[in-house]
Amino acid sequence: MDMNAVNQNAGRQLAFNPENCERMPSGIFCSDSFGRWALTDVSGMPLLAAESFPQDLLPYMASSGSFYGPSLHILVVTLACNHACIYCRVAPVSEKEKGTEMTLETAKKSIDLAFNTPNDCITFEFQGGEALLNWPVVKSSVIYAKEKNKIYKKDMRMAIVTNLSLMDEEKFKFFVNEGVSVCTSLDGPAALHNLNRRYGNSGGHDKAVYWIKRFAAAASSSGKPDSLPSALMTTTKHSLSIPEKIVDEYRDLGLGGIFIRPLSPIGHAGTVWKDIGYDPLEYKLFYARSLKRVLEINRCGERFVERNAALFARKLFHFENPNYLDLKSPCGAVTGQLAYNWDGNVYSCDEGRMLGAGGDASFMLGSVYATKWRELFVKPSAIMCASASCLESQPACARCAFKPFCGVCPVHNKAAQGCIYGNMKGSYWCEIQKAVFYVVLAALRNPADREIIKGWID
Repeated sequence: MDMNAVNQNAGRQLAFNPENCERMPSGIFCSDSFGRWALTDVSGMPLLAAESFPQDLLPYMASSGSFYGPSLHILVVTLACNHACIYCRVAPVSEKEKGTEMTLETAKKSIDLAFNTPNDCITFEFQGGEALLNWPVVKSSVIYAKEKNKIYKKDMRMAIVTNLSLMDEEKFKFFVNEGVSVCTSLDGPAALHNLNRRYGNSGGHDKAVYWIKRFAAAASSSGKPDSLPSALMTTTKHSLSIPEKIVDEYRDLGLGGIFIRPLSPIGHAGTVWKDIGYDPLEYKLFYARSLKRVLEINRCGERFVERNAALFARKLFHFENPNYLDLKSPCGAVTGQLAYNWDGNVYSCDEGRMLGAGGDASFMLGSVYATKWRELFVKPSAIMCASASCLESQPACARCAFKPFCGVCPVHNKAAQGCIYGNMKGSYWCEIQKAVFYVVLAALRNPADREIIKGWID
């Protein structure tokens, strides 16, 4: 049976048979056993009211836009990298080239600014380039932040994003002992990973897998599952024919799940799009096959999560904002994250920093040497980000059925369409997000698959 769905801004949803609806002057009225209210099949909360706004929905709507200050603070400790990934969004800087390393003074200034922001829960993420090319500053920054937190007493976490090619026993023991989580890139099996992420003559897959296993074993022996290593994949044209093998690579490594991520046609990736890109329909088919394989694994009794579907389900069934910065309204730029460039310039987000590396400073907020944290949030570029990513200000988004679950990226709009507001009707971003939503909704129509996906968030 074909089913339609009605959403409201807090994310409440009712699935209904179109034959049971009659059009009325005030909109659509569902003439089923629920009567004048259209109710969710999850909690019984009102979805549509004919005469008054349901006050019980206010907490859910308020939580979706709550502001506590940025929680994620990204320190770009170097632009240099020892890989030559085919989709890198910024122009690569050779590891032999000097002059793009963050100094310890700049790192400390960045950490000081981050501690002064109001959020009591903060994460420091060290990245590059290849962050381990500036190992002395990474190590000293971790120690400095931990000492600083003895005064501020925040709920602080630290992470490093690395391709793992420069990992060794000294660094491994330091990260394990200091509780620094490790995130790396893993695009799939060796042949695909080494094609996408070129390193030396043999590729970086074997080293990445070796250290993923080492960090996973350390996390298991410590009894701290939160310290498990994480990996992210990026989908290129070369990935489209082997989604099942990509999923199985993550499963075989015991990573517990996978985040199927599309490639953005911005920066360097946009210049080689004909070689590595794809259209939204191709990605939809790829994602559908990936999710199908994930669900097959779960049907055999093994819990293995696809994180796009889990994010969507958390909003749909729990009416929660999971703080995924890309799919918020407004987006997480400035309010959810700040990016500190190697030279001390502060950007709205890491994507904005990447655009800055290409000469577009639209998303730069100031400098750790000259700008106080309160000033960052009233900069024109900060206000611009909030305005452009508020879905109510997007004509194509304001009445979209997926509005409660979605978000827009002003940086992507600026890079792809030349305007921070963009045109969602012609937006690659929009088509990709809808593709994912449609695939997940199709899976949720199957009662067994719905219970599996709901199990990922319970």
